Amino acid sequence: MKLVVAVFLSLLVIPALAMELRGQWQQGGVIIGKAPAGVQIEYQGKKLHLSPQGEFVVGLGRDAKPKAILVAINADGSRTELAFSVKQRKYNIQKVTGVPQQTVDPDPAQVERAKREAQMAADARKGDLPLTFFAQKFQWPLVGPITGVYGSQRIYNGVPNSPHYGVDIAKPVGTLVVAPAGGVVTLVHPDMFFSGGTLIIDHGHGLSSTFIHLSEILVKQGDAITQGQTIAKVGKTGRATGAHLDWRMNWFEERVDPQLLVDPMPAN
Repeated sequence: MKLVVAVFLSLLVIPALAMELRGQWQQGGVIIGKAPAGVQIEYQGKKLHLSPQGEFVVGLGRDAKPKAILVAINADGSRTELAFSVKQRKYNIQKVTGVPQQTVDPDPAQVERAKREAQMAADARKGDLPLTFFAQKFQWPLVGPITGVYGSQRIYNGVPNSPHYGVDIAKPVGTLVVAPAGGVVTLVHPDMFFSGGTLIIDHGHGLSSTFIHLSEILVKQGDAITQGQTIAKVGKTGRATGAHLDWRMNWFEERVDPQLLVDPMPAN
């Protein structure tokens, strides 16, 4: 059986399956679902990890296609396909010319270092830990002016740079950063080439937060973290042009938009 659902709403109840879904079906979105007992959920050919309460999470990447399909597999093996329209976003693309060529073509040794560090971060994000903090209502890790947003991209001297996958919050060096949700620390690195002081917290079922350009990290790898706990201090380490926090989120390898999981930034 196939059901076509063309919605971008934050909460959807599917009575025929006794299933709840919340989140925004758009590029960069994170969907939190709750399946009834005995039902498995499949996405992109992979059976998703379910919590004891039937909760699961799906992340939509920056360039997710216009349609996403969830498959509900009943105890008798019957399958119900749920097709969702995914809102396509327009990102801020800037073309910059006259940039020094060494910025566009970095030193090969630096490139090799950056590749090694990127693999470390990827390894820290690929776990499927049986934690359920992903279902919490996320909070801002700090309050301040937003100076960079998810999905934006610059093209230097005709060469596309990697898109920006996080939200930048400008605050002075040393400003305290708190955990947006509970989890377990899977990576602490004091000085990566691009990201400087880097911290990754796994919230469970593949959903993780990454905090970069930190001046100090106040937790250790393996630590259990509670929502609101102080975890680090704002910095301008790595390739940062000024003091700020860059908060990024992943669902496994998919880059998702942190701003879609929190309320609007409070007045600051």
